[in-house]
Amino acid sequence: MLKRVALRLFARERGLFTGALVVGVTLAMFGVPVDFVLFGLTLAGVALFHHHTLQVALTGLAVIVLYKLGITGFKEGPGLGGLALHMQHEWVILTNLFGLLLGFALLSRHFEDSKVPAVLPHFLPDDWRGGFALLVIVFVLSSFLDNIAAALIGGAMARVVFRHKVHIGFLAAIVAASNAGGSGSVVGDTTTTMMWIDGVNPLDVLHAYVAAGVALVVCGIPAAKQQHRYSPIIKEARVEGRVDWTRVGIVAFILVSAIVANVAMNVFIEGLGDRFPVLGATVWAAILVTAALRRPAWGLLPDAFKGSIFLLSLVTCASLMPVEKLPLASWHVAMGLGFVSAVFDNIPLTALALKQGGYDWGMLAYTVGFGGSMIWFGSSAGVALSNMYPEAKSVGRWLKEGWHVTLAYVIGFFVMLATVGWQPHTPHKAHAQAPAAAGSTLRALS
Repeated sequence: MLKRVALRLFARERGLFTGALVVGVTLAMFGVPVDFVLFGLTLAGVALFHHHTLQVALTGLAVIVLYKLGITGFKEGPGLGGLALHMQHEWVILTNLFGLLLGFALLSRHFEDSKVPAVLPHFLPDDWRGGFALLVIVFVLSSFLDNIAAALIGGAMARVVFRHKVHIGFLAAIVAASNAGGSGSVVGDTTTTMMWIDGVNPLDVLHAYVAAGVALVVCGIPAAKQQHRYSPIIKEARVEGRVDWTRVGIVAFILVSAIVANVAMNVFIEGLGDRFPVLGATVWAAILVTAALRRPAWGLLPDAFKGSIFLLSLVTCASLMPVEKLPLASWHVAMGLGFVSAVFDNIPLTALALKQGGYDWGMLAYTVGFGGSMIWFGSSAGVALSNMYPEAKSVGRWLKEGWHVTLAYVIGFFVMLATVGWQPHTPHKAHAQAPAAAGSTLRALS
């Protein structure tokens, strides 16, 4: 099937493929590693052929693996042996991510079926301020929850509140709010948790909220007005039945279980997260334990499975890239990393920054966290939300209708630079080491 789809796409878009080949060859001639060229072409394919994202991602992964098998080898060694060693290291990350994506899809439906989102119109303002208040809720949730969960809960609320008519600009703002909310908290985002585990003081990332708060306002108000024009809140809508507090309790239990497992494996059982997918297993154990109270929506899993395989393909591609060094730390580099994180996994970027040292960790937390919101596949929150809203899988529409996210990123950054300034921290370790273990444990929540 994959071969047939690839041949059909090639026959239909020969011009685009030819242009991409020319660009790729040109970049390689100027010294850009072929690995990056192939990954870039894969991401470009995802952007152009958003109705065939899974096939494009799998094709790109296959080409990259074949290239490394036949020519460059892997960081762990050449040939199939190197590939096996690489996957032995990555399997925990991928399994965690797979379990979390599927689990949070069921969690999101539990929350939607609890009827809590259905009663929100009775408490939210019935103009554009209602949409903005919803974004603030997502922002707050993400400060102490996983940004994937915050985005999915926000998407579930929006689906009910706006009667299944959600503007893509507002979806982009939900992702932005989820990423912004976690940027100043060491328990709110994978990258900040990595910093915490590596020895960065939690207070050193707190000032990321200066930029994140500004960014929320800059993108949230236009997005809320977009949504109000597209489909306003209907306060007079009747809610059938009462809030199902049992389902609310199930949602809380699943999330608290994940948080407790995350803290326990990083504080009390060192190295466990590198050997076993604790987070994914914990979420699924909580889902199964509570299934007797309320039956999960198992019918969601086939579609969630496809979306998860797409994300796993891109994460695997990113893990195969030869990212070995960054320019010297500066606010210019930190800002640039935000744009890079829109198309590239922010975990290796954060790991390299920690190894290098000398960054303003609050500024870096904001840029690599919020930066992924600028494109729908730039963060796991965006990918997860696009599984719920497939129409969001268009880079062109995301950039056009979610223009306020990029504007918010830039304004938020320069407000922080002007008020807080660039405050590089001295290396927090005598001999800084790449936090590979932290990245492996937590990459699933990126």
